[in-house]
Amino acid sequence: MKKIMVSGCLGQIGTELVTKLRRDYGAENVLATDIREDSAHVLPEGPFVILDARDGKKYAEQVEKFKPDTIYHLAGLLSATAEKKPQLAWDININGVYNALECGRIYHSAVFFPSSIAAFGPDTPRDKTPQDTLQRPNTIYGVTKVASELLAEYYHKKWGVDTRGVRFPGLISYKTLPGGGTTDYAVDIYYQAVQQGKYTSYIARGTYMDMMYIPDAIDGMIQLMEADPSRLVHRCCFNITSMSFEPEQVAAAIRAHIPSFTMDYAVDPVRQAIADSWPNSLDDSAARAEWDWDPKYDLESMTVDMLKNLRAKLGDKAKF
Repeated sequence: MKKIMVSGCLGQIGTELVTKLRRDYGAENVLATDIREDSAHVLPEGPFVILDARDGKKYAEQVEKFKPDTIYHLAGLLSATAEKKPQLAWDININGVYNALECGRIYHSAVFFPSSIAAFGPDTPRDKTPQDTLQRPNTIYGVTKVASELLAEYYHKKWGVDTRGVRFPGLISYKTLPGGGTTDYAVDIYYQAVQQGKYTSYIARGTYMDMMYIPDAIDGMIQLMEADPSRLVHRCCFNITSMSFEPEQVAAAIRAHIPSFTMDYAVDPVRQAIADSWPNSLDDSAARAEWDWDPKYDLESMTVDMLKNLRAKLGDKAKF
């Protein structure tokens, strides 16, 4: 049976990825690691180890001990938090990826890491952004993603490490609260809709960004790592997307189910500037051609699922 290690397991992606991997491969075959304790017991089954991904020695010790076939390296700071703490962002986002790649080189593990639409910058074509194009991001988060993409490509070409990755758009989930990303408004708006019946957006009207519902993101990660390597022209990293929308479109989708829902704006200049430097939409034809990427959710079906699950999760706190 395949063995898998996940770093940064308590983040938005990690909690849901580990849950699905343990269901598919067996709980005992998936090692979950994070810099903090799983105090909320979101991952009650299977092995868990506290690991600071910046500590290369301890990272290697866990890989040597567990012997994973695949490492999903998810540890990192998100965009808005990274802009506030750029030195820390570089330390975590770059050194963590480096340590994962070194383990891949030494112990022959495949390595997945998530890049982002933040890897593109203001000079990138904004609409249907190509797979291979000018990047030049103007945020530290984006800079760390581009550097990591190049480093992963280098490890593949230099040492044959099986590196793979995707450029995620904004990810939307009802299970994990917003965690410092620019696209987090698209999560928070659903929480506020069912609790308060209203929302104040920090992203301006008319600002389009690519988004994806987390079940599609998780399926895509696993699908890519299981893909036939002979089909992969690209490695790090594939554009993938499900939908592109602006705040008014999300509000309208919510209003179809909560007619009284209202939204106003208090634009955050820092996060708005980040959003303005990113693409409006991605061209994900390479992922579709090379490993059959095919997301299931659009804005309407995601909205139905988000509202249903948030009402169940929040219980008496859900007023709408």
